Amino acid sequence: MEQGNFIHHVFFWLKNPENMDDRSMFEKSLNSFIDQSVYIKTKHIGVPAKTDRAVIDNSYTYSLLVTFKDKKDHDNYQEEPNHKQFVKECSDLWKKVLVYDSVNELGEETTQ
Repeated sequence: MEQGNFIHHVFFWLKNPENMDDRSMFEKSLNSFIDQSVYIKTKHIGVPAKTDRAVIDNSYTYSLLVTFKDKKDHDNYQEEPNHKQFVKECSDLWKKVLVYDSVNELGEETTQ
């Protein structure tokens, strides 16, 4: 699968990370919406690795890393019904979400 130039990395902190029902619902909804997206080029759903260095923040519960061809595809993904359904189903489960977006150094400006 071709990797996209636009990276969207999302970190989720669940309110009750030890609650297996919450985790199961979150994982099911997340996987469902990711699998339905027509804009995602690559995907990775993860949990904190067992690494321990001063620069590592492993306090989150889940991370989602997806790539897109460009910002336009990212913006379209944000409006997909399956993305909105995921937020509706799971937003009560998390206490915090952080998003880091980045583009390839040669990125979108050179591809448009």
